[in-house]
Amino acid sequence: MTNPNILFQGGIFRVEQAVQVAPDGTEHLRQVVRHPGAVVVLPILDDGRLCLLRNYRVAVDETLIELPAGTLEPGEEPARTAERELAEETGYRADRIEHLLTFYMSPGILDERMHLFLAEGLRPGPTALEAGEDIQTLHCSWEEAMELIRRGEIRDSKTLVGLLFYRTNRAV
Repeated sequence: MTNPNILFQGGIFRVEQAVQVAPDGTEHLRQVVRHPGAVVVLPILDDGRLCLLRNYRVAVDETLIELPAGTLEPGEEPARTAERELAEETGYRADRIEHLLTFYMSPGILDERMHLFLAEGLRPGPTALEAGEDIQTLHCSWEEAMELIRRGEIRDSKTLVGLLFYRTNRAV
């Protein structure tokens, strides 16, 4: 793509219109959301339970069941973002943070790279929710989480990727 034109600039992301030149030389206008990237954290308690969140999302006007997540700050390494977001949203601090996977959220329109981290050795502490956040923790077993997926109660893509990637690739 060439010659991006900024259509909108927000606090976290911007929307650009760019020209894509196809292999046959034809030009096509594309609108792309540019995002700094984010993390999603899979917190596993010492007893094997998961720490999920009930998080109200204004974009869909629903409370979703999610893994903790958040946007990278300028210059911040993804592992540091994972530690920060875990503490802010759940109160837990992790002795071990391990990068598992990096994936794109919706590459047809969005360049956001999501970094999945595993958090273990969790120690409780205070949360630090941002103004307006409506978040409650939900501890559940792997079997309960899989049942929430089967029933369609977990519909958040980063949470589905995180849970199913780990469940498929690691012994639980």
